[in-house]
Amino acid sequence: QVQLVESGGGLVQAGGSLRLSCAASGRTFGTYAMGWFRQAPGKEREFVAAITWSGSNTHGDSVKGRFTISRDNAKNTVYLQMNSLKPEDTAAYYCAADSWPKIVSDPFYWGQGTQVTVSS
Repeated sequence: QVQLVESGGGLVQAGGSLRLSCAASGRTFGTYAMGWFRQAPGKEREFVAAITWSGSNTHGDSVKGRFTISRDNAKNTVYLQMNSLKPEDTAAYYCAADSWPKIVSDPFYWGQGTQVTVSS
């Protein structure tokens, strides 16, 4: 079992930065791939980024070059550094965990989400 708790969301102006954190419980954290998804009102859930236990990662096309996923296995935490934020990045952001490559499409474990709002 893995439990995920996100933090770090908030309100930021366009062009600004935020760093989201996701704290995981469970002794098997280091064996799971971790990911971030987002969902805006009225839109489908969108893949943002994912990272393997060893650090290999991939990012969605809409955030490449602006967002960076990372993880600290010693702290059981995964991060999402978001730079050059745009109003269209406004969404609820969710942390997820599962095996690779399932983490990219349909992960099993989910956090409760944290809201990111980017003002223009």
